[in-house]
Amino acid sequence: MTEDKLSLTSQDVLTDRISVLNELFPEVFVEGKVNFERLKLALGESVDEGRERYGLSWAGKSEAIRNLQSQSVGTLKPAPEESVNFETTENLFIEGDNLEVLKLLQKSYHNQIKMIYIDPPYNTGKEFIYPDNFREGLEDYLRFSGQKNGEGIKLTTKTETSGRIHSNWLNMIYPRLFLARNLLKDDGVIFVSIDDNEIANLRLLMNEIFGAENFIGIFPWRKRTAKSDVPFGVSQDYEWILIYTRGGFGAGIGYERKYYQSDDFPNDRWRLSDLTTQRSATERPNSAFNLVDPKTGKTYRFNPKRVWGITRETFPEYYDKGKVVFPDDYDFLNIKIPAYRVFESEDKEKSLKKYGTEDAMKAVSTHLPKIVGMSEDGNKEIVNLFGGKIFSFPKPKELIKYFLAIANDRNDSLVLDFFSGSCTTAHAVLEQNQEDGGNRKFIMVQLPEPCDENSEAFKAGYRNIADIGKERIRRAINKINQEENGKLNLNGSTQDRGFKVFKLTESNFKIWDGSLPKNVEQLQLLLKEFTDNIMPGSTKLGMLYEIMLKAGFSLTAKVEKLEIADQEIYAIENKQLFLCLEDEILETTVKQILTHKPKQFISLDASFRGNDQLKTNTQLQMRDHDIKFRTV
Repeated sequence: MTEDKLSLTSQDVLTDRISVLNELFPEVFVEGKVNFERLKLALGESVDEGRERYGLSWAGKSEAIRNLQSQSVGTLKPAPEESVNFETTENLFIEGDNLEVLKLLQKSYHNQIKMIYIDPPYNTGKEFIYPDNFREGLEDYLRFSGQKNGEGIKLTTKTETSGRIHSNWLNMIYPRLFLARNLLKDDGVIFVSIDDNEIANLRLLMNEIFGAENFIGIFPWRKRTAKSDVPFGVSQDYEWILIYTRGGFGAGIGYERKYYQSDDFPNDRWRLSDLTTQRSATERPNSAFNLVDPKTGKTYRFNPKRVWGITRETFPEYYDKGKVVFPDDYDFLNIKIPAYRVFESEDKEKSLKKYGTEDAMKAVSTHLPKIVGMSEDGNKEIVNLFGGKIFSFPKPKELIKYFLAIANDRNDSLVLDFFSGSCTTAHAVLEQNQEDGGNRKFIMVQLPEPCDENSEAFKAGYRNIADIGKERIRRAINKINQEENGKLNLNGSTQDRGFKVFKLTESNFKIWDGSLPKNVEQLQLLLKEFTDNIMPGSTKLGMLYEIMLKAGFSLTAKVEKLEIADQEIYAIENKQLFLCLEDEILETTVKQILTHKPKQFISLDASFRGNDQLKTNTQLQMRDHDIKFRTV
């Protein structure tokens, strides 16, 4: 019987694309290879055989394509001590090289991201980070971040001396945008900030990756007021924000809310919002009471962990104004507990106050309102949070909040920023959720780029940019919680105010390198070394999350710790996967796992060490019970 092993590498992007091609055109494959003559016949007149074609090409493009196709053998190590609400939060901060991280996210987050915003390094003719001119990928990153001994490596390119100013930048951004597209939902949107130096090339590049038909628009963003001491007397006061969708023009853009019309409020439509808050009964004892429907007499018990957003004393006032809706009030509603009513007139009044027009978010204009702010506003936000300018030129959070609002998905949507810097995007997500009652989640990715020793950040104790981003999220969470403390908060009921920290590092498991020489002596040494394939220093928590990620589960999947036959078994996403990380698995454990009927069961290969018979029996029993069994 062939043993089924869990792959410890990231998703194979090239194989995935070939599989799609094979599904569409099986006739063009001969012995597993693409026959281009047959492919041309299959495509007919759609094939362009002309020598001169419109498109974007540059020195190193082929290498950039090979770079994105190579698989990562790293993992994301959990850091609960740097996190906030690690056990319950669904927000993520990932510290590491974003190219490696994007590869690792391909399997678990494919087609899951609603919105991407990135503010990549601009090609200003000076040094920029992420050149990808290194061959070893993860190995070089580990040395760069101090996780491995050896000669240090600086991941920067001096574009003014390289002779390939535009090519180096395109080689950096191309594979990242390509992999990012795979993560977008069909109606997902991506916003990319850029300045004058690469706007033309970026437009052509994104046309190639996303398709010209999926171009939505360009927002001109005014970053500053005019300066006088500038070359040629022209002050470059604007940057540009390109917007593309994955699934077609207009997908994912626009502003709408689910409004209802009822006879009791004929002149004003309304929508529902959550009536509970994130406060516990201990924090808000006045809100810890059972709600009774005056019409039916039904009682709705309060949740000790999420009490009502109103108090026993204020309930009559809110109810008389029609602000509280009970499950039996309307036949067309499908709610289980009382909800809070928001009138359309209230939404319009709020929009008028914030954007200058009550219809500001219904027709999206490329003319950004003044409220989105300029660079100086982003600087002020940093100073207000940290007491000093520890990060230069962050985007203002109101700019990102504007895009979050027009991305048109408040509920459980994922927002990704893989050049997260000081984490303006995370801050914006937290605040926008607070304002409109949304439940967006974020994924921030940032390289631990060292702070200059002469910088204000370094003097304040921040050694790298990733540390600044993590601290900003913590401070933003504290600030929002303090603002809401003791106040009536009817929008923040289901909001997630925490984040899990993960760090890019080498795998917890030894990975066979097929390129190594295979003379007899070396082979014997390798086989001996691989009798135990767990890397020294690995923890159960680290192995748990690596296996989850590489088995296709998200980093925020629900994890339960079960005790089966006196052994510790992890149940992932309501028994979708059972995982055993014990040094030795017992036969009684295997038998009891069968009774739980998980869809998958993964165990350490080392758990069966010295008991091949039990391993074979486990394979057979799992197969008979229609449970997918793999080892790692």
